[in-house]
Amino acid sequence: MHSQTQLPAEVQNTLEQTFGFSQLRSGQAEVINNLLAGNSSLAVFPTGSGKSLCYQLTALHLPYLTLVVSPLLALMKDQLDFLTSKGIAAASLDSSLSYEEYQQVCADIKQNKLKILMVSVERFKNERFRQLIDSVPISILVVDEAHCISEWGHNFRPDYLKLPAYKNELNIPQVLLLTATATNKVKLDMANKFAIDKQHIVQTGFYRPNLHLDIEAVTEQAKNNTLLNIVQRKVANQQAGIVYVTLQNTAEQVAEFLTANNINAKAYHAGLDNQLRQTIQLDFMNNQVDVVVATIAFGMGVDKNNIRFVIHYDLPKSIENYSQEIGRAGRDGQNAHCITLANLDSLTTLENFVYGDTPELAGIQILLEQIAEQSYQGNANSNQWDLLIHDLSNQTNIRQLPLKTLLVQLELMGVLKPMYSYFAEYKIKPLTEQQKILAKFDNQRQSFLQQIFANTDFKRTWGTVNFDALQQALPNERGRIITALEYLAEQGLIELQNRLMTEVYQVNMQVLNNGNLANELHGYFTDKENKEINRIATLVRFFELNKCLSYNLAAYFGDKNAPEHCGHCSVCQGKVAKLTYSTAANWPDSQQIEQVVSNLKTYLESKDETPSNTTITRFLTGISTPMFARHKVKANVKGFGICEQLRYAEVKQKAAELSE
Repeated sequence: MHSQTQLPAEVQNTLEQTFGFSQLRSGQAEVINNLLAGNSSLAVFPTGSGKSLCYQLTALHLPYLTLVVSPLLALMKDQLDFLTSKGIAAASLDSSLSYEEYQQVCADIKQNKLKILMVSVERFKNERFRQLIDSVPISILVVDEAHCISEWGHNFRPDYLKLPAYKNELNIPQVLLLTATATNKVKLDMANKFAIDKQHIVQTGFYRPNLHLDIEAVTEQAKNNTLLNIVQRKVANQQAGIVYVTLQNTAEQVAEFLTANNINAKAYHAGLDNQLRQTIQLDFMNNQVDVVVATIAFGMGVDKNNIRFVIHYDLPKSIENYSQEIGRAGRDGQNAHCITLANLDSLTTLENFVYGDTPELAGIQILLEQIAEQSYQGNANSNQWDLLIHDLSNQTNIRQLPLKTLLVQLELMGVLKPMYSYFAEYKIKPLTEQQKILAKFDNQRQSFLQQIFANTDFKRTWGTVNFDALQQALPNERGRIITALEYLAEQGLIELQNRLMTEVYQVNMQVLNNGNLANELHGYFTDKENKEINRIATLVRFFELNKCLSYNLAAYFGDKNAPEHCGHCSVCQGKVAKLTYSTAANWPDSQQIEQVVSNLKTYLESKDETPSNTTITRFLTGISTPMFARHKVKANVKGFGICEQLRYAEVKQKAAELSE
């Protein structure tokens, strides 16, 4: 599969001299030529087929900066190491930089020294960053993992929705969207949001002939032994692989089980600290670890070309996730085995993740009332609203991720406009005597710092800076105070901690007072919930297919060129999977459920909360909410998750009947 399209001679020359490749893979040249001709483009290439090269090579032939938005720090780090090794001026602005490094990158941007700058999408919320980008010419905006922008996509990230608006506000002439997993609907949605012409969408084949797809129907009880048999065979043949699970504690348990059976395995999930995760990833890359048991946090940016097997211990979240996760196997073109150990037991867990994220109408109404109230309290003209996401999540009983989605929807509707964010709390710990610190500065600075120290409430070694008191002593100097603290910390004179990120928004009261706003927003979430539940049903149907899995997987993503019989998937080899529940889920008796519901209501009413039917259903099915955490409900009411093996919709029905 090599590209027929020719590159301009000087670009071909860069490809050979800088990157060391003599030819491109299929689709790459079309994308690069689109961009060099001044057109925006969308590239849908399977995992591991060189999406990044499309912008890396193009960037060297564009006059100004290429701005890349990437969803993960680990991905940025890998790309930067690669670019730096090729002598390309690239940098990232991210939370791991020291103050000096950050200032240096900003200076390089202003002096047009950089060709490529990588940032996370959250960076755009920062007004200083937007001003910086606005002050320099940008050739192109590149959006990696661009399916995150589509609500129809599987990995939807609310902040991505704002990228089209940022592109226009910052006058960036072109965009390149990159993704490995997009159905036709998602493709068109993405192209539409950035006004990309249909003829500039480049998609290469999804079918990878070296991947052997295998669906094995396995009961929960038999799962570990089935897994062990497969892994022992693979490892005996010097093969390395990934085992994907849904939950962090499953990752730990499965890794322990494999280790106890003499397999060199490690667990990897978001609950481990960064250093440990990096070590595990490096060991895996360097063949020091044979098997990584991971939640989906692992694999983004893992460019190990000799992964010989990927096993799904639990059902993946969607066909898109499945495709992305198996796509990490066999990148070297050699055969690789993708096995799903499937039953319906984890179906309820997957569905509950979805149901737990839908905000209740009452919660949305509380949010809108809060915005209205707080904006009125301020100066009548200012219409500003400050929020702490953690507090707001508690007040509205909406989890943080859907709450962020809600705020983005309010931005897109024109209700909110982000202005800036700040840390509400700063703590300092002097590392030397205050007098010695002050002695390092001239008189004017000394008295400024003295005011800060005098208005810091010290408890033993750490002190909390009292900004309210400082507002009297040093009116409207908050920015200068923080700069001074950051400077002292850089000089090693104090240790500085900040927390409680507060976001400040401008509120458009006219739009906010649209009487139907809460219902519109609630409708948006209900619609999203239905889509997600349907996505899970589609996944189960796919695993139970009696026709070639490889062909149907490619067709799901709009690729009709795969062979109708691959000859090497489990269906082509005569094994059709029928998924079942390992044990029949039994209802607790009605009296027991009634008792739990009655206790829950009594307890919450004692806390001035009236639980809705949704709240009751969430308690019965074991779905945590901010309200439960705030009132320590699980510790005080027995029966949390008493129906967690049962389908959410059925439990909701039952709860409604009991309430009548």
